[in-house]
Amino acid sequence: MLYQLYETQRALMAPFSEFASASAKLYTHPLSVFSHTPMAQRVSAGLDLMHRLAKDYEKPEFGIRGVMVDGVEVAVQEQVVLSKSFCRLLRFKRFSDNTQVLEKMKHQPTVLVVAPLSGHHSTLLRDTVQVLLRDHKVLITDWTDARTVPLEAGAFHLNDYVAYVQEFIRFVGPEVNVISVCQPTVPVLAAVSLLATQGEFTPRTLTMMGGPIDARLSPTSVNNLATTKRFEWFENNVIYKVPNNFAGAGRRVYPGFLQHSGFVAMNPDRHLSSHYDYFLDLIRGDDSSAESHRQFYDEYNAVLDMPAEYYLDTIKAVFQDFALVNGTWYKDGIQVRPQDITTSALLTIEGELDDISGAGQTRAAHALCTGIPKDRMFHYDVEGAGHYGIFAGRRWRDMAYPVVRDFIARHNETAPAKPHQDEVAKEAALQVAAAPSIRASAKRPARRSSKTAQR
Repeated sequence: MLYQLYETQRALMAPFSEFASASAKLYTHPLSVFSHTPMAQRVSAGLDLMHRLAKDYEKPEFGIRGVMVDGVEVAVQEQVVLSKSFCRLLRFKRFSDNTQVLEKMKHQPTVLVVAPLSGHHSTLLRDTVQVLLRDHKVLITDWTDARTVPLEAGAFHLNDYVAYVQEFIRFVGPEVNVISVCQPTVPVLAAVSLLATQGEFTPRTLTMMGGPIDARLSPTSVNNLATTKRFEWFENNVIYKVPNNFAGAGRRVYPGFLQHSGFVAMNPDRHLSSHYDYFLDLIRGDDSSAESHRQFYDEYNAVLDMPAEYYLDTIKAVFQDFALVNGTWYKDGIQVRPQDITTSALLTIEGELDDISGAGQTRAAHALCTGIPKDRMFHYDVEGAGHYGIFAGRRWRDMAYPVVRDFIARHNETAPAKPHQDEVAKEAALQVAAAPSIRASAKRPARRSSKTAQR
């Protein structure tokens, strides 16, 4: 019933939102008589803000049309290379008529970015993809809004997510390098573990960024909610059926609008301040700041519905049973054993100020992947970065990305030459002493340095 009420409210608000948008333009257009009335700019700003608060936000586009490679701008085309009921595998194909650049791009590493299925669309990783394209061939998982998937497609569980990741890895081939951001770190590690257990190839490198590998460590408000509420509470309070006006009518989902409410409730003061600053920017005529606000919230406010089975499986397996770290996760009767991974290199990345995945939660992968040689496991803390800062924005571009790029390049060399002295120093800077156990990692202070660490 709640979902139907929300859809009714959204339909009722739509004309008011459009009216506010049109009226805002009347008060700023130079040929309009309203633009010459007292406080016209303030009235226009208020109407514009009203429009943005009431409008419905659709899934944004990646919109990546070009990228700089070796100082040369090359064209980028978005292609669907594999399509499943609940996900599309996208490739960002680069084109150039510069033969030298084209030859270089052919030999660059291939990266599969596994985007989160946790509320926002995969376009949240637009900056991640844009930067990676400078030095890599890039593919990304584009998860489908569950409200658009017909009931005939069946259910989608956490183990189905794992199966999708395995299929995508097989599709790309042995040269693949996998980057998982936030939520998918857990199912990606499970998928690769199962591939290793079954004797299949595993990715050349695994980069895991800000994910709840072991959610017991430095628990955040997200972890506390999952552990303080009984499993039945989630099933009874956040799961609803999709209304009849969508293709997935009748499917049980965790609705996007409820997830969005949760996102905002984590930092209400910050969002209120941001909207007020937007109002002031419009009054001052600061178009650049106003546009930055629009771009951020066009992405932030666009949310998708998650399949109920997948969401509830994640709550139980990741945040209540800690199945991965306790060794109690089975898929099709096969135990998930990260210790069976032996040939992949591992890099974990955490943000110093991450309030979603706490300190040590991602780094815990090192204590699980005991089959990977110590000289192929690394950790990096991004100083001053929150959760989003490790994969988007200045800290991602200037701090995290160079580490990721060099890590992937180093482990994709077919015949690496003996490193020079400066390369040895750089390698040493990327390694730190291994922590003796997960319990020891949990005792680390909240604030950490930006030095890298080997586990």
